[in-house]
Amino acid sequence: MTTFWTILLLVISNVFMTFAWYGHLKFGEMDWFKNLPLLGVILISWGIAFFEYCFQVPANRIGFVGNGGPLTLIQLKVVQEVISLSVFTVFTVLLFKGESFRWNHIVAFVCLILAVYFVFIPTPSKG
Repeated sequence: MTTFWTILLLVISNVFMTFAWYGHLKFGEMDWFKNLPLLGVILISWGIAFFEYCFQVPANRIGFVGNGGPLTLIQLKVVQEVISLSVFTVFTVLLFKGESFRWNHIVAFVCLILAVYFVFIPTPSKG
């Protein structure tokens, strides 16, 4: 069950992260946003990123094996990257109509799934 909560928190975190990192590109279409100086855009992104950290930090704390969770640090990172790219892809396809999803993107996702598979293969411990 800890893995479920870790993944759920990572998904929520990455939704905020994607909006913090790339949302301003879409917000630029709004009149009030067009006239903001770069510092204003940065501050809005920081405000959104605050909520990313509110979910990312607990996800890593409860998921990490060193804190009693089920995942090693490397497993946490690989899972987070797959979630990040998945959320980003959905965000891009839904909000940026000029972007398209192509065959090479599908191949890249298959590679990501393989990365998750390989990172979770048990290996014999030394000593």
